[in-house]
Amino acid sequence: MKKIIIILLSIASLSVNAQIKVSTKDSLKTDSANLLALPDTVKHLKTAWQSFIPPAAFITYGALSFNVKAIRNLDFSIDKEAQKDHPGNLFPVENYLQYAPIALVYGLNFAGVHGKNTFIDRSILLGMSEGIFGLVTYGLKRSSDRLRPNGADRNSFPSGHSGSAFVAAEFIAQEYGEKSPWYGVLGYTCASATAVLRVYNHKHWFSDIVAGAGFGILSTKAAYAIYPLFRNKLFHDDKSNKQTVIMPTYSEGVVGFVFTKQL
Repeated sequence: MKKIIIILLSIASLSVNAQIKVSTKDSLKTDSANLLALPDTVKHLKTAWQSFIPPAAFITYGALSFNVKAIRNLDFSIDKEAQKDHPGNLFPVENYLQYAPIALVYGLNFAGVHGKNTFIDRSILLGMSEGIFGLVTYGLKRSSDRLRPNGADRNSFPSGHSGSAFVAAEFIAQEYGEKSPWYGVLGYTCASATAVLRVYNHKHWFSDIVAGAGFGILSTKAAYAIYPLFRNKLFHDDKSNKQTVIMPTYSEGVVGFVFTKQL
């Protein structure tokens, strides 16, 4: 089981070190009293192409587990070792730990430590990241039909908890990585711990959590790459004073956004 922890913690090092640091003088300046500020543009994703190699490798590894016997046997071996170390399930800390990086991002912002984007843009980016991951995960869980280690159902591949945790880890790396790489390291450490606990609690195979990590990271990267393309076009208009307004809403337990644009 120590090998699992070492492998997953290496994900933090690979992913965080592969990020390109953007000059802090280009950082978006915000005021804590102006959380709903909506500037004309958001910065495009600035990431080294090498940073896409680890998540792509994780997804490939997970996919190969369906056809490569050695990888599948490693799943069984790791699960057996985990159950030998901890015969009973641990308290499901991962249910909460997966959201720790997200809570830290908003906590830092409210404390006056501002990240790359405003509150609104950041929230939309997070929603897009989770949405992309959710769509991919839902489809794969239905089509892969893999039985969980505990036999509860056939929705084992990929790991939703692990993927969601790595969505959050990449989220904090994108928002605060240019201030300090340690924010990303902290986020990826929480995500790795979440993934390990899914194996310890007999909920997922090792290949499930590795693939989940890959899909989670890529989902957030995709959101940060796609969002500026339509966001800047939608809100930026040099030739007029047309107004665009976006506000958060809450109705009957449903949180959302209202968007209006003057034509």
